[in-house]
Amino acid sequence: MLSIVIPIYNEQDNIPLLYESLVAALEPLGQSFEVVLVNDGSADQSERILMELAGKDQRVKIINFRRNFGQTAAMMAGIDYAVGDIIIPMDGDMQNDPADIPQLLAKLDEGYDVVSGWRRDRKDHKLKRTLPSRLANYLISKISGIHLHDYGCSLKAYRRQVIKGIKLYGEMHRFVPIYATWQGAKVTEIPVTHRERMHGSSKYGLERVLKVVLDLVVVKFLAQYSNKPIYVFGGFGLICIGISIMAGLLAVYLKLVYKTSFILTPLPLLVVMSFITGIMSILMGLLAEIIMRTYYESQSKPVYLIKNILNINDKP
Repeated sequence: MLSIVIPIYNEQDNIPLLYESLVAALEPLGQSFEVVLVNDGSADQSERILMELAGKDQRVKIINFRRNFGQTAAMMAGIDYAVGDIIIPMDGDMQNDPADIPQLLAKLDEGYDVVSGWRRDRKDHKLKRTLPSRLANYLISKISGIHLHDYGCSLKAYRRQVIKGIKLYGEMHRFVPIYATWQGAKVTEIPVTHRERMHGSSKYGLERVLKVVLDLVVVKFLAQYSNKPIYVFGGFGLICIGISIMAGLLAVYLKLVYKTSFILTPLPLLVVMSFITGIMSILMGLLAEIIMRTYYESQSKPVYLIKNILNINDKP
């Protein structure tokens, strides 16, 4: 079964067109499907139109938020309630083309777990949207080590087992291929159609680039240091203590050789501040280690992932 997950925010004019395009693309496939539409607190007539669609077609599932929580939260809700073996998120503004879904499914059949869409010929504003997007994609690929041309394209296809355990926060829906790779998924990318927006206005601006950069820092931390946070906090703490020692030695050297009074240089203040910062960082690292262990042990979460087992009946 296919689950199409679509966040909706003030898309009253696009919803009927989107539904018609989805049905036209999915029915010829001969597979059962559901369309999970998540109304992210729309202020227009989107909720009414969605409810009417659900009343006419049982394959349309509706989730209405009490208020606007953002695209990532809407995507997460849709994934949580989806029941299909293959989950395909996409945007609700008609810029993604449902006719590309068969191509995504065909690529999955080649043995991949995640197929990401690449809007090679984008129809967005070059300066406000396309240029920042390319910069963000370059940074994400370089830092994560997973090279995709278009992390921001919502149109993707996932096998259920690589996405259902993922929890998303902030603006992190674009990083799902990275999370899936951590689960051992095989990820690839194919070009997809990108159309000009016909109705409504874009909800994204240049400020989103800053959010992406900050979320990328979180992803990088989780990728390398989530199980050993002391390496980050402790490493920074040791650097600060090292600066404190060097500043102290320099202050003593100036005092003994050049008779420079301690109060005439900022070195004593640097010694104290760096030492305190270093100690506090190490203590924060120890606290993070305790929290990490509590997270795993309180939920009986393993720190490993098993692909399959042989001749073993029970969990340890």
